[in-house]
Amino acid sequence: MTTETFEFQVEARQLLQLMIHSVYSNKDVFLRELVSNASDALDKLRLEKLRDDSLDADVSDLHIRIDVDKDARTLTVRDNGIGMSYDEVGKLIGTIANSGTATFLQELKEAKDAAGAEGLIGQFGVGFYSGFMAADEVTLVSRRAGESQGTRWTSRGEATYTLEKVDDAPQGTSVILHLKPADPENQLHDYTSPWQIKDIVKRYSDFITWPIRMVPEQADGEDTPEPETLNSMKALWARSRDEVSDDEYHELYKHISHDWREPLETIRLQAEGTFEYQALLFVPAHAPHDLFTRDFKRGIQLYVKRVFIMDDCEELLPPYLRFVKGVVDAADLSLNVSREILQQDRHIRMMRRRLTKKVLSTVKDFMTKDADRYATFWREFGTVLKEGLVTDSENRDAVLAVSSFATTHSDDEPTTLAGYVERMKDGQDDIYYLTGESRQSIENSPHMEAFRAKGIEVLLLTDAVDEVWVDAVGEYEGKRLRSVAKGEIDLDAQGDEKADEDREKQAEDFAGLLGWMREQLGEDIKEVRLSARLTVSPACVVSDAHDLTPALENMYRAMGQEVPRAQRILELNPGHQLVKGLNEAYKEREDRSGLVESAELLHTLAVLAEGGQPKDPARFVKLVADRLERTL
Repeated sequence: MTTETFEFQVEARQLLQLMIHSVYSNKDVFLRELVSNASDALDKLRLEKLRDDSLDADVSDLHIRIDVDKDARTLTVRDNGIGMSYDEVGKLIGTIANSGTATFLQELKEAKDAAGAEGLIGQFGVGFYSGFMAADEVTLVSRRAGESQGTRWTSRGEATYTLEKVDDAPQGTSVILHLKPADPENQLHDYTSPWQIKDIVKRYSDFITWPIRMVPEQADGEDTPEPETLNSMKALWARSRDEVSDDEYHELYKHISHDWREPLETIRLQAEGTFEYQALLFVPAHAPHDLFTRDFKRGIQLYVKRVFIMDDCEELLPPYLRFVKGVVDAADLSLNVSREILQQDRHIRMMRRRLTKKVLSTVKDFMTKDADRYATFWREFGTVLKEGLVTDSENRDAVLAVSSFATTHSDDEPTTLAGYVERMKDGQDDIYYLTGESRQSIENSPHMEAFRAKGIEVLLLTDAVDEVWVDAVGEYEGKRLRSVAKGEIDLDAQGDEKADEDREKQAEDFAGLLGWMREQLGEDIKEVRLSARLTVSPACVVSDAHDLTPALENMYRAMGQEVPRAQRILELNPGHQLVKGLNEAYKEREDRSGLVESAELLHTLAVLAEGGQPKDPARFVKLVADRLERTL
């Protein structure tokens, strides 16, 4: 047979070199690309046979086979699919990025026969050339189904390629890679190793529809063993719900998540139309230990038509749903899609939007239909879900609707904001909350005294994110979210003349002390005033209505952001004996130097009561010790 030699076009040559060295960061994907092309060829033959019964082609055992020859250092990927004619090899393989599958899909659309078209893979035309990452030379032998003569294509991936007609080619296509010399220092890319081939097929092509077979290694003196199938072919997300058992779903979840426990919920989603994709998501029953670490890996795997593309696909769900595990299989994405491309892809954004809404609606179903599962979910993932109140303005209302919070209304039952609003007292305009390190510390806070005395419900927020989301949300159903530790609080009924008169008298009576203490405490505070929120404690410190809380200041500093330290406001309880005594002493003495330490102690005690630290711990200890000594 005559062998003809052809030159790659200059642009094609440059693209080939760029593609070989730059497009794929992981060399193992060359096998994924070749297997995908083979699967594509099998799909084409199946469809052609359905359309043309007279086609002379054997479709009784369609499969993909991988053969390894360690001595010759060759790796062969063969299929018994549609194959190619001489002209097609020259056109499709000799010209980079000319996609046979894309043309085939167009023909199907024009014929209005799209049945099965969604099963085709290699629409992008460059995957075949990835073989040159592992091989010095590539040989392709192909015979189109129904034809008697085959074609051999050979190239070293440089300037030229050769074409010749052959008589003994089997139906389908074989790609023979003449592998590069072995690297003794890097055994991770030894493509003559059967176990590495199995690992790559399992990782990237486990759910390909057709069987991928390989003959196991043969021991000396043994007969040639039968080929074994390397892939499971079980793309559970592509099968109807009644065809898959819960055990199969759970096994897939355990495989993806490396969690030995069963998931809390399985979520199926299938989108049809202009952009098709299938998703199988899992909500775990337990939060992983590293959920809040910087290196935590997302759990969504991206496939394109059952071909594995990447683990840890961050673009498919927002960070506050990073605990969700699963698989998303898209129909119209490139096999060599990068993370940078994903960030800009319109279809990815569409999928992300719908997947997010589906997960949140599933949590809503927990809340309304299964209290036990909702309780488990919120205990494990409530903290991370609340991040969405800050970062996802589009879905903020949906996140808020499935969020619940500890409250003074119940010792163990959390409440939603809707539940809080239903219980609000007549005339109450605000939703009150207090943040802190623990429920116990919040309940014991002096800021809670007036609310407890008047039976007004307060949300008890103990997660770090609570410091942030309350400002981001701002209000709920027209009710302002208001911290009981910020701004002025007056819970007395409006229009109470006696209460107004009492406050005016107290203001006059304590005016001198308040001004004097403001001068003595200096830059430590912004203001000293009488408090309407204290009933038991002598004093407390509060933030101004629009200032950052100390906890939020510390959070920003921990993240490397410098923020000015806000001055606090010292509030005194005019009904407390200590404050009354201090005021009388102030009015009776001309020399008030002895009261300075009392004012300083009162301020520091207020700081300690809210969980803060004394400005000068050693001085505070000395002042307390001196006072105790005087009482003995």
